[in-house]
Amino acid sequence: MPEDMSAFSTVTSSRILYTPSSFARFSLLHLQEAGSLQAVQPHTSRREKLQSYLCFVVCQGSGRLFYENTEYCLSAGDMVFIDCRKGYSHVTEDDLWSLRWCHFYGLSMPDIYAKYRERGGKAVFHPDDAGAIEGILSGLYDLASSSDYVRDMRINEKLNELLTILMEQSWHQEVAVASKKRMELNEIKKYLDENYGRKVSLEDLANKFFVSKCYLSRIFKDSYGFTVNKYILFKRITEAKRLLRFSAKNVDEIADSVGMNDANYFSRMFRKVEGMSPSEYRKRW
Repeated sequence: MPEDMSAFSTVTSSRILYTPSSFARFSLLHLQEAGSLQAVQPHTSRREKLQSYLCFVVCQGSGRLFYENTEYCLSAGDMVFIDCRKGYSHVTEDDLWSLRWCHFYGLSMPDIYAKYRERGGKAVFHPDDAGAIEGILSGLYDLASSSDYVRDMRINEKLNELLTILMEQSWHQEVAVASKKRMELNEIKKYLDENYGRKVSLEDLANKFFVSKCYLSRIFKDSYGFTVNKYILFKRITEAKRLLRFSAKNVDEIADSVGMNDANYFSRMFRKVEGMSPSEYRKRW
């Protein structure tokens, strides 16, 4: 875990290169590098084919990022979140910037980043509270330089906190649906929450709310991350788990209660979602 406090011709930086344990590398989100820099003259940084994800905040000044064939103009308060397996470069010129950043990775990160982008997450955006993100990045630096005996677990916790904020910030109205349509979608979701125990088809929903099936299917998944049918299934399984734990109903009765009248089908879907049969779930919990 060497710490590099260096003054180069173009930047003054404070960074920690971090080597996680084997356990952290294969089981947790883990830090690779954290630090801050102050540009002292114009400079360009280029990277490509790194098995890493980069998150940085522009604390002061301005610059540009080149990523996925797009040029982004960056200024104080802007945040960058990118997949470094793809080539990128960033530049600061007249209005010299200061940055705080971290590089990190985890075996689940490709799927997490794909979900971030699917929800409308951007490579560059202006968070509501850049200070909170700077605080997390600063905390990662402090943890990496500490002798905390559960340091890798705490770093994993901090990185998950960072990703939670990024996921919250990834919602962009212009990428998803317009305000009026979102209100309609909320009504559809409320209807499903109240009627998942009944037989509800996509066609029934489309007719009830005067939208096309294709449009409803697309915007529902864009907004909630599930298809309509999968959302209904998860609602049914959640209620089934409650009944298995806190009622004396048998499996057939529970299947009927959650709108899945075929007990064999119910058991098959329950196993698909939970990895065990309803009876096994009841016994374990």
